Amino acid sequence: MTYNSNLLDGMTIFVSVVDEGGFSAAGRKLRHSTSHISKVIQSLETRLNTRLLNRTTRSISLTDEGQKYYETVSVIVDMAKDMTDGLQDNKVVPSGRLRITAPVSFALGHLVNSLPEFMNLYPDIQVELELNDRKVDIVSQGYDLAIRIGQLDDSSLIARKIGESYGVIIASPDYWDLHGRPSRPSDLTDHRCLTYSNMANPNIWHFSKGGKDNIKVKIKPVAACNNAEMEMALALAGVGVTRLPAFVCETYLKNGQLEPVLKDYQSDPMAIHIVYANRSHLPAKIRAFVDFMGTN
Repeated sequence: MTYNSNLLDGMTIFVSVVDEGGFSAAGRKLRHSTSHISKVIQSLETRLNTRLLNRTTRSISLTDEGQKYYETVSVIVDMAKDMTDGLQDNKVVPSGRLRITAPVSFALGHLVNSLPEFMNLYPDIQVELELNDRKVDIVSQGYDLAIRIGQLDDSSLIARKIGESYGVIIASPDYWDLHGRPSRPSDLTDHRCLTYSNMANPNIWHFSKGGKDNIKVKIKPVAACNNAEMEMALALAGVGVTRLPAFVCETYLKNGQLEPVLKDYQSDPMAIHIVYANRSHLPAKIRAFVDFMGTN
């Protein structure tokens, strides 16, 4: 096979022209003159013997061949950027302020154990942790990243799954002694239930058995909370039944203050993600935290 030393010439500029929507905009981004950008694209088309762009005085558009070429080379350019960023990050000590927003329950159930280890590994990072059960706009409010539990909203944010947890149906032993223990999910309709109001459908609880059945139970809540800790406090006080991630109530399950039921049934898994803004270069402090949480 003949080796073409000019094979990659012009790819980055071509992708930039398409992404920025024109020669002038690409020139400003890449700090080149418009004439230089134009010459590179002309040279690329000549070498490929293919017209990639339709040009008018006001706009550009991709030809069919240009669309196919862009779909392939844009991936190549992105991979090259990621590799370059990764090599540079290996030489940069993660440092600076790292602003994180996370649910209260996850912070108290998981971060309280893992965050000290992270801070010891990266002493030059100053963590600013905001505990909040509502989903905040991390871009407009200046957060570097957020931890989200459950189904993600459609957005331009990058999401990395770091784990998952299953919900457990719990109440105090005194509550179960007074009201009876359910033997199947449908029995919950006769119980005093506590719901998490930040869920999309808090009054519908899903179950499966053996990975086969999809059972939906419409419960009748006596209280709705936007905070899992408050739900747990009400359950501990004997007010009713709630469904919480296992990591939230693990301590009280072990000491017997809360009792799980319906152990043969599984609720839908709740995925745990880190989300952060889409950036051409991810700061080392964010990459360090994301990688750390992915293995812890």
